Amino acid sequence: MKQDSQPNSQGGKRTTGLVLLILLAGMLAVPVSAGEKYLGGSPDLSAAVKGSNEFYPGDDITLPVLIQNSGLLEYTFTYPTTLTPADMPSTAKLMTVTLGSGDAPVIVTSDPQMAGDLKGGASVGVSFHTRILRDAPPGTYNLPLSINYTYLFSAEQYGLDSLHYIYKQKEVVLDLPIHIRPKIIPDVESVTPESVYAGSEGYLAITLLNAGNEEGRDAVVKLIRSGTSPVTPVAGNLYIGDFAPGSARELRYKIAVARDSDAGTYPVDLVVEYTNSDGNTVSSDTVTIGVPVGDKIAFTVSSPPQTVNPGSKETLEVIFRNSGHSTVYGAQARLFTVDPFTSGDDLAYLGDMGPGEDRTARFEVTVDREATIKEYGFDTEIRYRDALGNDQVSDRIKVPVEVANPSGIDAVLGNPFVLIILGAALLVVVYLLVTRRRKELNALIRKKPVEKQDRER
Repeated sequence: MKQDSQPNSQGGKRTTGLVLLILLAGMLAVPVSAGEKYLGGSPDLSAAVKGSNEFYPGDDITLPVLIQNSGLLEYTFTYPTTLTPADMPSTAKLMTVTLGSGDAPVIVTSDPQMAGDLKGGASVGVSFHTRILRDAPPGTYNLPLSINYTYLFSAEQYGLDSLHYIYKQKEVVLDLPIHIRPKIIPDVESVTPESVYAGSEGYLAITLLNAGNEEGRDAVVKLIRSGTSPVTPVAGNLYIGDFAPGSARELRYKIAVARDSDAGTYPVDLVVEYTNSDGNTVSSDTVTIGVPVGDKIAFTVSSPPQTVNPGSKETLEVIFRNSGHSTVYGAQARLFTVDPFTSGDDLAYLGDMGPGEDRTARFEVTVDREATIKEYGFDTEIRYRDALGNDQVSDRIKVPVEVANPSGIDAVLGNPFVLIILGAALLVVVYLLVTRRRKELNALIRKKPVEKQDRER
């Protein structure tokens, strides 16, 4: 038994050793992953304005800039024992982009922009807030675009598992061309209102200067309502023809002001539409100007309240005052009566009234005998022509009138019982006077014959 088992044991050992050799040979036969080594190549950056690079004086823009990295790798080597670097030498890393104005008539208000890493063959966009000066001359200008970045200069391998990176920092300054086109820049030098009051129409005189560098042909200056402003142009388009740089035009527009507006300054917009040097019809930037508006024309009653008696017919004298700041023409007052009053003459002509002037209106009214003793308020209104000859009607004005019982002699004469007694007393007095007169006449008649007889004797 022991002899038989010994050969079997030796055969098993040989089989196990063979398997290990086969496995070791298989392992040695598997290829090791090859690494890459880069030689040559570096970032190659360029920049341009994304979209149109044409702008106009006074533009407030966000300038989009596209940065392109055209850097390519010159050589790439592959070795079984080489480690591949994490970065390529053509990658611009940690880019900081700064835009300057240089000699261009622009102002850059943005801070430097962080653009990150940019691999070769890729591009990235950054934006800068820029304002073109209002008086910028037309022409092409180069804005300096400074790009600071870091790139992989070399990578040295130590052993089979270690790389030493050597980075370098670099700054490039690129020219970013922009083109400034000429245009009309409207500049309002003066604004003069003429009879501009709330609730009426007036004129607005404007002195307009072309502060730009474009000579617009067939120019039309448009006055436009600004939002919900109470100032509305009645005729808002004026043709001024050719509008050369530095020239000025005197403009006059008819405008209307809402009746419910208060005194103050309200906006109105102005824009110039013209044909530019390319033959295109364009519009200038909109200019907002302030229009001074005076208080609306108003009237007040300066006379004291009047008192009337029930059952009487009275003439009311009402003094109206022009409390506005403009002269009115052909003013006419109207009275609106209320029960228990009636009127057969409710119109009164006032004529022309300057600011602060008074005019007296006379209205005939009849008071009902059953009128309640209290104060009443009559509505009055004044129709007039404004400075432009437009018919206008004022707001309603209250005229207080008090109905009161008569006093003094009026109270006596207004009492029917007193009138009856006075009538009876008057009759008695008349009767006594007549009787006395008759007695005097009879006595005189009797006396005359006696005197005659005495003369005859």
